[in-house]
Parts: sequence; structure tokens; C-alpha cells
Amino acid sequence: MSVSSGAGAFGWSAAAGLGLVVAVPVAFVVLQAIFPEIGAGSFAKPFEHLPKLLDDPKLIRLTFNTLALGIGVAALAAAIAVPLAILRALFRVPFAKFWDVAMLVPFMIPPYIATLGWVLTLQPRGYAQQIFGFHLGPFLFSVWGMALVMALHTFPLVYFAVSRIVEAIGARWADVARVFGATPGRAFWRVTLPLATPGLAASLLLVFAATIEEYGTPATLGRRSGFDVLVTEIDHRVADWPIDLAGAALFSLILVALSLAAFLIQRKVVARGNWVTTSGKPLDKDKRELGAWTVPVLVFFTLVAVVATLIPLGGILATALSRTVSGGLVLGNLGLQHFAAIGNDGAGAMRALTTSVTLGIATALLTGALGVGTAYVVVKTKFRAREALDMLTALPHALPGVVVAVGLILAWNQPALPFTPYGTQLILLLAYACILLPQPVRYATATLVQIGDSLEAAARVSGANAFVAFRRIVLPLIAPSVVTAMLLVFAVATRELVASTLVAPVGTQTVATFIWKQFDQGSVGLGMAMAFVAIVLTTIIPLVVIGFLGRRETLAGKGV
Repeated sequence: MSVSSGAGAFGWSAAAGLGLVVAVPVAFVVLQAIFPEIGAGSFAKPFEHLPKLLDDPKLIRLTFNTLALGIGVAALAAAIAVPLAILRALFRVPFAKFWDVAMLVPFMIPPYIATLGWVLTLQPRGYAQQIFGFHLGPFLFSVWGMALVMALHTFPLVYFAVSRIVEAIGARWADVARVFGATPGRAFWRVTLPLATPGLAASLLLVFAATIEEYGTPATLGRRSGFDVLVTEIDHRVADWPIDLAGAALFSLILVALSLAAFLIQRKVVARGNWVTTSGKPLDKDKRELGAWTVPVLVFFTLVAVVATLIPLGGILATALSRTVSGGLVLGNLGLQHFAAIGNDGAGAMRALTTSVTLGIATALLTGALGVGTAYVVVKTKFRAREALDMLTALPHALPGVVVAVGLILAWNQPALPFTPYGTQLILLLAYACILLPQPVRYATATLVQIGDSLEAAARVSGANAFVAFRRIVLPLIAPSVVTAMLLVFAVATRELVASTLVAPVGTQTVATFIWKQFDQGSVGLGMAMAFVAIVLTTIIPLVVIGFLGRRETLAGKGV
């Protein structure tokens, strides 16, 4: 198979997958924004809502708030994650694998659950005041408090991306700078950190996009401080009467514009340099000893783990163990009755858990395959539509789950369709895949730009076709980053809320809809118990996968 035919096969396969998963719902969102009566099959009154939207005094304020929140959370996430990632990648940090788990757990906690955990802990008469005698309610219900809570949830995206890429780079490039007289600090700032730019830029793009589309935290904390954003306005237009789907779609297009602007900035940053650092067999990483810095580094890791993991998780567990929230943290109010109800399949808890885990695995596999294929087409081929495919993968993260769900409902309820996934669990898979596809694409892209073309060229000279060269050369090199992204996809898919509530078939419960239903019915303890079980499960499964892959690499290195 020739190079051009191989690129074409990859390109058209990626285009078909993106068309089904992304283009269809996005197209119907755009159509809904233009034609307010498209749901009834009518193209009448195009742009009828546009003048009203432009005259809305909230437009500029909501857009500015959304942009400021996205930038602020990305900056805070980088401030937390980059030092941790650099230390983890270049030095022998004691208990390194334990810290990886500790940094992964915050992302495993659903954001709306983590936020509620923070509220229950830090609000007046909350758990912190019951135990330590103080509360941080004024800070928590401020803009900076909301931004910090969101950064503590999203910083693992930056931590794992940067640590894996810097670990692959190693210290050898900085050592070259040291040979030519650079100080350790100068070698780091001028060599190591710039070489991590692709991974850093890609992960910060994901943090920004995840922030501007997140609903739970702004709805819980932002409204208390009067800080509304675009996504809360979209939810208001979709959920409250009179329903305004066209207005919601128009506001969603503003989110798309913000996400695309961030995407183009990221592309421009990456395009300014040559990031190839892998042009042959990877060298063994000789990590440095921390020496006198061991204790301060361990204190730093411990502090982040306590704040990001133990505090919200402690609030969740305390509520799950409490018979009533109002009873407080007293021995007589604590028990395991909520966990027992889950084990007995109370209210369909076990069925919901099984459904979410199955859909999470399926979503991770689908987005991983489609993400790798698309990233390869964009970075390594000359497929004509590769830039359009790359931009298409950036769209889903700008669309709130509620809008993706609306797009799927509009698209797959057309009377002329011979078959529709609507009303089956396949519609949930399509919704999750659309929302979460950017993560494996960005991770794979960041890694691919650092792999030199000479490796594939050598394989082609030796007689391998395009698919063999991809499978035997490229895929093993990008596997660590892609697997990390797939594990993050699995974690998010198992707890996705907004799209699940709108498109889940009748009689189908997921973890998120089960929890939300319990909150709505006043069974906060049962909902928190389910959340805690889901967090533990979605942490254990990735750890088992990572452990299995690490064992395989070890055996392969020994020639077993």
C-alpha cells in the first residue's frame, strides 16, 4: 500500500467517524440556531432570534465572565500541576506511584459531587466548623473560591500530560545545555519546559474548554456570588419555561467561538517551534535524587493531595455515612445503611453502576480509536481535509452536554430515518463520545508532534506498509499518552450528568442520574454513598489497567 493510499484510508475513516459522532449533533445545533422551527421540520424564519440576542444586555457580561473563568482556572491548574509534574518526571520522588493515584482521584470525583462536598465541609456549620471551629463560606462562595474548586478538579489533566511528556524527554537535553555552561535553572526554563510546550498547551486547552462548559460548579457556587456564565444561561433557556432552544443554540455558538479561539492559539503556539524529541529508541531515564529537597517536595505533594483529594472526598464520605445531614458528625448519626442499600440494589443502584461502567469502557475504546486515527491524520499525513478534521475535534468541548443532547435529539428524531439509536443505550454512547473526544485527540496530537518522521520512513524502506508502520512504530510510542487519555475519558463518561438526564432511554439509569434522582428526592446520604462507590470503582479500574500495562512493559524489557 502506497503512502498516499494509506493516508487516504486513515483520513476517510477518521472523517466518517467524526461525521457520525461530532458533525451530526453540531450541525443540528447550528441549524437550530439559524432556524428556530427546525425541530418541527421547518426552515422558516431564519435568524429570527439573532437581533434579540445581540440586544440582550447580559451577552457581553456572560461572555466576559465565561472567558475570565476559563483563563483563571487554566492558570490556577497550571500553577498547581506544572511544578508537581516536573518534579515527578525528572526526580526520584518517594512513593511516586502513590502520588499519581492521589493526583488522579480529584478528576474521578464528579464536579457537581465535589462541589457539594466542598459546600458541606466549608459552609457555616459545616464539617470543618464542627471539627475545627471555623468555616470558609465567604471565600467558597466567591469567584476565586469557585475558580479554585474547578482548578482542583481539572489540574490532573495538566499533571499527567506534562509529567508523561517531560519524562519521555528526560534530562538529556538539559544536560547538553549544562555542558555549554547553563545553570540548572536556566537549563530548565530554556530547554526542558519549552520542550514540554505541546503537552502543556494541549492540556491547558482541555482545562479551558472543560471549564467554560462545566455547569454544576457555576450553578452551585456562581449563583450565590452573582457570577453567571454562558452555560448557566443556556441551561436556563432549555430547562425553564418558556423553553428557548434557538436562544440556547445561539449562546452555545458563542461557547464554540471561545473554544475555537483557544484552539487556534494553541495551534499557533505549537506551530512556532520544532518539538521533535523522539527520533530513535528511547533512552533510559536517569532521574535525579532530591537530596535535601526530599522533605519539602513530600510536603508539597501531601498538601496538594490533602486539599484536592481528602477534603472533598472526606465531605462525600461523611455525608454517605450520616443517617441525616442535619444530625451532624456524631457517632449516633453514623452508619453503613446507605452502602447496604446499594449492595441490595436499592432503587436500582447496582444496575445503574453496571450500565455506567459498561458505557464508560465503550466510550474510552471508541474515542481512543477515533482520537488516535484523527491525530495521526492531522499530524503525520497530507490529507487535504486534515485541518478541518482537527478543528472539528475541538468543537465538542465547547458545547455543554445539554446542547449536545439537544443536537442528538433533533438529529435522530427525524421521521425519514430508517433507523435511530434514540431510545437505546447507543444514544448515550454517541453523546459521551461527542463530549469527550477532544481528550484523546489532544493527548495523541501532543505526542505525535514529538515523533520524528524518520522512524516510519525506516519502516517503509524495510518493506512495511502504512498500517504496519503505524501499528509497529507509531502506536507503541503514543500508547502511554493515549491510554492516560482513555482512562480520563472512562472516568468522565461513568459520571456524565446533563446529557444522561436528557437522552437516557426510559428505564435506564446511570450513576449520575441515580445520584441526581436521590438528591431530588432528599436522599442525599444514599446519593453520596453511590458517588463514593463510583469514585472508588473508577479509580481502581484505571489503576488495574496501568498496573497491567506496566507489568507488560517490564516483561518486554526483560525479553520475556
